[in-house]
Order: sequence, then C-alpha cells, then structure tokens
Amino acid sequence: MYTRLIGLLALAVSSTSFAQDISSAQYQTPQGELLVRTSQPAAHDYGPPPPFAQLDATHAGFITAAQADHYPPLANDFIQADRNRDGRISKAEYERWIHQH
Repeated sequence: MYTRLIGLLALAVSSTSFAQDISSAQYQTPQGELLVRTSQPAAHDYGPPPPFAQLDATHAGFITAAQADHYPPLANDFIQADRNRDGRISKAEYERWIHQH
C-alpha cells in the first residue's frame, strides 16, 4: 500500500508544473485525497562579504575554491567570479564580484 501511494505521489509531483506561487495541490487517489504542499526555504542571510584577506587565509594573493567555501555566496558564484578561469579569485576579481552583488 505504501509503495503504491509513494508511486502515485511521485507521479503526481512529476506531472505537475511547479510555479513559485503554488503552495499546495490536491489529487484524488484510489486510497483517497492526497494533499501535496510545497514551499521554498527561507533565504539565508550570510551578511556582507568578508574582506579579501579573511578569505585568503594563506596570504597567497588569491582565493581558492576551498577558501571560497567559507563564504557560501562566493562558493556558489566561484566560476563567475573567476573571470580569467585560472581556478582562483584574485583581489580584483573579488572586488568586481562584490560590486556586482
């Protein structure tokens, strides 16, 4: 019974076009009504970007992907922030990224 219900739920979810304003949907199943509620998680406030020197903990003059992980918004945008695609973010690239966000 649970396998069947899960299968029906998966079918209902996969066949529904989700938009941001949809918060719930009702489906009739052989076992009765199924209510599916959806929502977006609250946005996390990471605060202002830290100074370059704080992320460049080794004082090498650039931020690596591992160092960017300490500020999730930068880690998420690492490829875009690394304008010359050398696998690291220079101070100029970091400053440009800050001003774009």
